[in-house]
Amino acid sequence: MIDLHTHSFFSDGALVPSELVRRAQHRGLTGIAITDHGDTSNLDFIIPRVAAAARDLNRVLKGIRVIPGIELTHVPPALIFDAADQARSLGAWIIVVHGETLVEPVAPGTNAAALDADVDILAHPGLITPELAAKAAEKGILLEITARKGHSLANGHVGCLAREAGAGMVVNTDAHDPGDLIDAGFALSVVRGAGLTESDFHRMQENAKEFLRGY
Repeated sequence: MIDLHTHSFFSDGALVPSELVRRAQHRGLTGIAITDHGDTSNLDFIIPRVAAAARDLNRVLKGIRVIPGIELTHVPPALIFDAADQARSLGAWIIVVHGETLVEPVAPGTNAAALDADVDILAHPGLITPELAAKAAEKGILLEITARKGHSLANGHVGCLAREAGAGMVVNTDAHDPGDLIDAGFALSVVRGAGLTESDFHRMQENAKEFLRGY
């Protein structure tokens, strides 16, 4: 199991990166991205620190790979393109955008702006349109199936449109607390609960593995 969307105490998570990674390893994960919430006020604070933690942990740990990232969160759509470029220049290996989830007042146009930027994952994109799902497929941006309660309400819709459009998907936890981390068996249940298949789950894990190979 590889999880590309988690949070440490550098934003609103409960754990320091070392404990987050250890607990993920104990769950059987082989890869984890730390993607704390950021906007233009704190990218230069979060990303170098997460990158330093990832570098040190990868030097000594066996069996799990740590990827530094960021989740651009409630960034106004007009600022997402430049924020993504800034995040990349600061060392974010994975850039997630906090999509138009059903349970938060994310600004309309966030999904579209994310798909115009240099990002990797559109998280919990809510009632994404067929046109934007097709754009995600064209750009190679992964659409997230999430285990996070609330955000997961649109998983079935996202999975259906992603499959129709040929867009890549990934299953993540959006973990903030130790109890949010899941193993591969539960992740498969989340995927199947979205109306997808075990084959879809394995493709999601292959999509996630590409980040481990590159870092």
